Amino acid sequence: MTFKSLLGGAALSFALALPVLAEENPAIEQRQGQFKLYVHNFGVMGGMAQGRMEYDADMAQTAADNLFHLTRHDQSRLWPEGTDSMSVDGTRASPAIWDDLDDFVTKFAALQDAAEGLQAVAGDGLDAMRAGFGPVGQACQACHESYRDEAS
Repeated sequence: MTFKSLLGGAALSFALALPVLAEENPAIEQRQGQFKLYVHNFGVMGGMAQGRMEYDADMAQTAADNLFHLTRHDQSRLWPEGTDSMSVDGTRASPAIWDDLDDFVTKFAALQDAAEGLQAVAGDGLDAMRAGFGPVGQACQACHESYRDEAS
C-alpha cells in the first residue's frame, strides 16, 4: 500500500466521522427546495383562503396544479438514510422518518390525495377552494407533527 493511498483512506475515514452539513448534501438541499415549492404554492392559496389576498381563480388553479404535480415528483432519492436532524446539521427531518418509513409514506400519500382533491376544485370559487385547501393543510400538519423536528 502506498503512502498516497493510505493518506487518502485516512482522510476519507476522518471525513466520514465529521458531522455533515445540510448544504453539503445534495439530497437535503433538493428536498428542502421541494418543500419551498410546496410552501410557495400553498401560500398563494392560503393567502386567498384567509382573505389576505383577493381570490383569483386562475392563480388558485395554477397553484393547485403545481402542488398536485409537485406531490407526484419521485422523492425516493431525497430521503437517504443518515440525512436526519440527529445526523446532519441544517435539516428538520426527524429520525422517526426512517424508523417508521411505512407511516411516513402513508402520510405522504394522504398529501397526494388531498392535493388531487384541491386541484379538482381550486378554480371553482373561493368556497370550493377553501374546502379543498383544508385537507391539504391537515395532511401537512399530520406529517409535521410526527416527522419534523423543531428548527435547530
